Amino acid sequence: MTNDELIWRIAGGSGDGIASTSQNFAKALMRSGLNVFTHRHYPSRIRGGHTYTEIRASADPVKSRGDGYNFLLALGDSFARNPQQNAYYGNEEIKPLSENLDELHEGGVIIYDSGLLDASEIEDFDERVEENNWHVYDLDLRTMAREHGREVMRNTAGVGATCALADIDLEWIEELMTDAMPEKILEPNLEILHEAYDMVEEEYDVDAHDVKIPEGEHDEEQVLMSGSDAIAYGAIDEGCRFIAGYPMTPWTEVFTIMTQNLPELGGISEQVEDEIAAAALALGASHAGVKAMSGSSGGGFALMSEPLGLAEMTETPVVLVEAMRAGPSTGMPTKPEQGDLEHVLYTSQGDSHRIVFAPGTVTEAYTQTRKAFKIAYEYQIPSIVLYDQKLGGELVNVPASHFDEDPNPSLGSTLTEEEIADAPHDESGKFSRFRYDTPEDNGVAPRSIPGQKGGRFLATGNEHMPEGHISESPENRVFQMDKRMRKLEAIREELDGDGVNNTLHGEEDAQYGFLTFGSSQGTVEEAVDRLNDAGHSVKSLGVSEMAPYPVEQVKEFIESVDEVLVVEMNASAQFRGLTQKEIGQYGEKLSSLLKYNGNPFEPEDIVEGFEVNIVENDDHPHTRTKFVPAAGD
Repeated sequence: MTNDELIWRIAGGSGDGIASTSQNFAKALMRSGLNVFTHRHYPSRIRGGHTYTEIRASADPVKSRGDGYNFLLALGDSFARNPQQNAYYGNEEIKPLSENLDELHEGGVIIYDSGLLDASEIEDFDERVEENNWHVYDLDLRTMAREHGREVMRNTAGVGATCALADIDLEWIEELMTDAMPEKILEPNLEILHEAYDMVEEEYDVDAHDVKIPEGEHDEEQVLMSGSDAIAYGAIDEGCRFIAGYPMTPWTEVFTIMTQNLPELGGISEQVEDEIAAAALALGASHAGVKAMSGSSGGGFALMSEPLGLAEMTETPVVLVEAMRAGPSTGMPTKPEQGDLEHVLYTSQGDSHRIVFAPGTVTEAYTQTRKAFKIAYEYQIPSIVLYDQKLGGELVNVPASHFDEDPNPSLGSTLTEEEIADAPHDESGKFSRFRYDTPEDNGVAPRSIPGQKGGRFLATGNEHMPEGHISESPENRVFQMDKRMRKLEAIREELDGDGVNNTLHGEEDAQYGFLTFGSSQGTVEEAVDRLNDAGHSVKSLGVSEMAPYPVEQVKEFIESVDEVLVVEMNASAQFRGLTQKEIGQYGEKLSSLLKYNGNPFEPEDIVEGFEVNIVENDDHPHTRTKFVPAAGD
């Protein structure tokens, strides 16, 4: 956190328009020339329950949420539970104000809707305001909105008041509202925006505090995207034209975006009765000659274990998406965690062979989804894109040029009818789909598509001979298993040649290292920059290739430093365990920094975890993170 950035938090209740208001505000700030990064916190309820969105805006690039924030717009929870239930859930109506005070910076700004909130209900509120030098503005936004006909417009009034206090030009808000709102509601929203802005300017000293919007300028056109957007558009650009699924938070966002776009592209989206059917349907579509995908979260993905094994045995390409959330079981459906790594790597039957990518940023989510499809269809193997609620829901500005890549409709390793005629067949005329002697010695036997002349074969979940007939021959079993496993060696070689999926950051000759995977990558990189600025010597490696694991690259990284702190959002250090399993050494160098309280890492969590546990070697209990020392310590 620096003084030249605004970290704005809007808080209310689910159903109060917090998400849409913050998204539009973030887009307006991006259009004004700033870099933005958002963080969403919301309960697993349709209406009611404390929710907030944080927008970090800076002239400099931002990779993570900040440490706390400096501007609060508290609107209250208009869908709060009945006060009779206070014994269980407390006073929900006041929570958008009361539960957001601990992280507000000294000298910060508070706007709260006095039409719905009464600050006197919060114990020691006035004392805390004085102690922290907070600047408080109690504005009756609810009454103002009602006078304009719709109570939900108190959000717009709050944005207008924010702009007056933070010195934000209304031009960007007006432009965004004009683009986003139908004419029927545009005019009253513009009126209340200006009314709130003018009222604050006239009645308050807007220069009494130091929280102001910075000025910035982009060198090229930017787009505001989430990880869910990036995964969906990456799939579309790579030629995916079929998706089947069943809604489950947080995977539903990818499913929804695909469903909105596929019909216009001649594709199909099917919502089915459960996740077994969803994965099986995607598998059938791929078998029939369409690039296909499915996905789910946690328990829903567990149901996909059987179709996933079928894809591996029949060597049918398919892409599955797994959006992690806090578990086990239903867990905390709307909170981020990275506890499904082992589940995704190993669920299925017998010796599995699949590809798993865990992108760390929005741009990686796009490129690695495309790569997942390319590998799946070239090598006839299931690919999995593993992410979490944090990456899926956070919005960040990205250069539009990043997505200027050619589409790829290719179905990969398939044959034309002319090529099928020259390929091996058995005496009955069946195509040797699962032949032993693959043309490239990479385990890939090019497939036919149903309906092609001469391409008839059997596809079964049983072990099978080259034409697909069931076989329990020991010799055939070894041939087929070795052939399928050879694909992983070839894929690892291809990924090593790409060299783009795992991200190094920091000083090349650093003394210490951070190792992480998935959505914590940007936060770790900001922590690395802060530590280096403070005089430490650190670097990081964000690993996206979970399977096959980049053994040589990670070994080289670990060998280059004295100690490594593995950062991940789970309680059992699954990524550290995977690293030690794959590499088989360096256990004495690897310690863990874990967080599993339902909130993602903030940069300060990592900075403090490093300085206290690695530099000072003074382990102490912390309610937000947990340190697990290296083996032998």
